[in-house]
Amino acid sequence: MDDRLELLKSWLRSVTGLATFDIAPASSDASFRRYYRVSYNDENRIVMDAPPDKEDCRPYIKIARAFASLGLNVPKIYQTDLEHGFLLLSDLGVCSYLEMLNNSSADNLYGEALDALFVLQSFKQYEKDYLPSYSRGLLISEMALFHEWYLSKQLGLILSDEQHKVLEVTYGILLTSAMEQPAVWVHRDYHSRNLMVVEENNPGILDFQDAVVGPVTYDLVSLLRDCYIRWPQEKVQSWAEEYYLRLVENGIINHVDILQFMRWFDLMGIQRHLKAIGIFTRLNIRDGKPGYLHDIPRTLSYVKEVSENYPELSEFNRLYMM
Repeated sequence: MDDRLELLKSWLRSVTGLATFDIAPASSDASFRRYYRVSYNDENRIVMDAPPDKEDCRPYIKIARAFASLGLNVPKIYQTDLEHGFLLLSDLGVCSYLEMLNNSSADNLYGEALDALFVLQSFKQYEKDYLPSYSRGLLISEMALFHEWYLSKQLGLILSDEQHKVLEVTYGILLTSAMEQPAVWVHRDYHSRNLMVVEENNPGILDFQDAVVGPVTYDLVSLLRDCYIRWPQEKVQSWAEEYYLRLVENGIINHVDILQFMRWFDLMGIQRHLKAIGIFTRLNIRDGKPGYLHDIPRTLSYVKEVSENYPELSEFNRLYMM
């Protein structure tokens, strides 16, 4: 990877026309991408390093332009090198929602995040197939990460036929709920680590390259039942119900009562959290990134508590949430 850093520096010298500049790690994420903060001419920029044999920058560029056209605050793209997987971007700062959220700031920050989400979900004038669909196959493959990586590889469980059947039935229930929801643009990782607190047009939005067209509750539950920070259920319920009323008033959902909407919300959360648990485990076992393991208990607790409220998930809860 040091060879890539030297290649990146050489590219920066060519696009900035500068012989020297300050460069330091900005962040890394759950993929193979790395980010650096570059300072020159009294300004900061972010450089994305996305090895082209592992990551494709083109969806990022395409979706960044689409989100920006809606007025959402995403990084501006100044320079690209698709051959080597480098992007020079504007810098949305260092203050993430995760760092800034507390009991005093939550209502305001979530209010602005929900405003931005509503802008995204209200957009209807997109070309057909501009974004890929959150297909049945993709939803199932995400849930399968739970048993492949967490149950089998992390816990070392050898599942019986009965246990496999319970998982199959559970995945089917979650899939049916997801597929019956109205389809909107979905960021797909809309949570406190990917939202930045900025002075104007808050929030700054990151990590949107996997956006799809999919279930209306997906980003909502990602935000409100965040794998990295937890809020009291009464608070989550209140935020979700207020957002539901907004969706109804603006015709994004029709003929759906609050009970049905909250069922969608709950079951969508289980689907996402099973996926996240599998990814956190895979990051540790396959990629040598153990930092996400401490987020598994919080994420599991969402699955346990929600599944306890749905009789059709009682067997799943009994077998896997002990």
